Amino acid sequence: MRIAVVSDTHLPRGTRVLPAPCVERLRSADLIVHAGDLVSAAFLRELRAFGPPVVAVAGNVDEPAVRAALPERIELDAGGARLGVVHDAGPRAGREGRLVAAFPGCAAVVYGHSHLPQVERHEGVWILNPGSPTERRRAPTRSMIDLEVEGGELRPVLVDLGTREDT
Repeated sequence: MRIAVVSDTHLPRGTRVLPAPCVERLRSADLIVHAGDLVSAAFLRELRAFGPPVVAVAGNVDEPAVRAALPERIELDAGGARLGVVHDAGPRAGREGRLVAAFPGCAAVVYGHSHLPQVERHEGVWILNPGSPTERRRAPTRSMIDLEVEGGELRPVLVDLGTREDT
């Protein structure tokens, strides 16, 4: 199973759109996971129109209709692995430990909010932040994560989507 993981898309905003390589990965995935800050119900519909099922959580800047439609956190089974998803994981200090404790039994926890990608293990659990495909802020590039799940084993890969903010 291949999961396309994104967060902090913040769409629509001006003429900004998802980068073409991101759209290709979203369309070809078996599942899309979005860790919040979609912003608009229109973008949530666009994301769902790509084809694969979408699992998403609400973010802190999502419009009221999006917040009403999405949970603040969710756990799901995907390809034999349990994943937790939340938008804001709180302050940097102790973040990984808090995420592991908040989602017991999960093989990975996906979070967003910071726009800073993270792909690392903590106490045997993958801690994953895909960054943002549209707004890199302090991150070196725009990014997302391709997450392969096979037989309960996870293989996350951070995907560099470049530095241009306007495409």
